[in-house]
Amino acid sequence: MAKDEVKEVEEEAPVLEETAKDVVPAEDSKEEKKEEAEEPKKEKEDKKPKKLSQKVYEAKVHELADSGLTSEKIGQKLRDEGIHPNDFEGKISKILGDKYINADLKNVEAKFDRVEKHFKINKQDKRAKREKDRIFSQIRKLKKYFGIEIIKKRNMKKVRK
Repeated sequence: MAKDEVKEVEEEAPVLEETAKDVVPAEDSKEEKKEEAEEPKKEKEDKKPKKLSQKVYEAKVHELADSGLTSEKIGQKLRDEGIHPNDFEGKISKILGDKYINADLKNVEAKFDRVEKHFKINKQDKRAKREKDRIFSQIRKLKKYFGIEIIKKRNMKKVRK
């Protein structure tokens, strides 16, 4: 280092120390830390689980199912509210009974509807036609696995119950 550079560094150093003292007083930083430490405690108190009876829990599950949520999303929503499904008897899918729709099947059917709608508009799209057939095949496999009756595409006949 040259002597000129050393002088520049020495001149800048005292300025930085003075600005640091002016910006953050020691007493204010301690008070801010105390306030920050108290805030997480308030959040933890709010997150305590709510105690519900089995009937109220089942009613809540049916209410969420009526809004169109799958059993997985219902469980997630309940956990966000501080209600853990493991604290109650019965799986969500069993509580729903006939209302229960398998999420895998629901998602594949929604995908099929989107592709079929696209193909009706774009008849020249051969890739969409192939994709529609492939997705329909997935639906048949899932329905066969879950024991749901399968309706054939063209004849609309019942194949299996």
